[in-house]
Amino acid sequence: MTLGKRLFDILFAIALGILLLPVMALLALVILVRDGRPVFYLSERMQTPDRAFRLVKFRTMTENANDQGVSGGDKSNRITTTGAMLRRTRLDELPQLWNILKGDMSFVGPRPPLRLYVEEFPHTYSRVLRNRPGVTGLASLHFHEHEARLLATCQTAEETDRVYRRRCIPRKARLDMIYQRHKNICFDLLILIKTLASVLRKRGK
Repeated sequence: MTLGKRLFDILFAIALGILLLPVMALLALVILVRDGRPVFYLSERMQTPDRAFRLVKFRTMTENANDQGVSGGDKSNRITTTGAMLRRTRLDELPQLWNILKGDMSFVGPRPPLRLYVEEFPHTYSRVLRNRPGVTGLASLHFHEHEARLLATCQTAEETDRVYRRRCIPRKARLDMIYQRHKNICFDLLILIKTLASVLRKRGK
């Protein structure tokens, strides 16, 4: 990561954190009152092929000690009413400002993968994770909604895992590699603006 990109991440994360602190406090209170504890969801993700970190999100599902893999239709009955709204507007990802400040993530980059997929596809992720993971990115921008539709039809954890491996990982990796070849601060700003526009459009609906 270049010094300029890291400096942008820190300054922008501080500014957004100050601006959105009341919003995050309100969301945390709503989750606490409506859904109980815990307010936050911690998930192990990979920053590099051999370095993990704890990703922070607002909790959007009921807890399950045996939970693993990506979320598909098999987990839809666990999504809370509050969580459905948070997922639709991506407000559940606001706590990742903390991950950015810590240096675990950047604002723009490939979405941080789960360890099991990094171990299953080492060649793919050795290339994808040359960039620090991001809250949003080219793959998130252009494939997120299609991925959600693909996985929403899955009725079992095995089917979700199979569809994600075969139909999502390769396509997301190709988009992440396109970003890697063309990355610069202007491209990052364009992705951030388009992501914000997409979120606002969903909130409008």
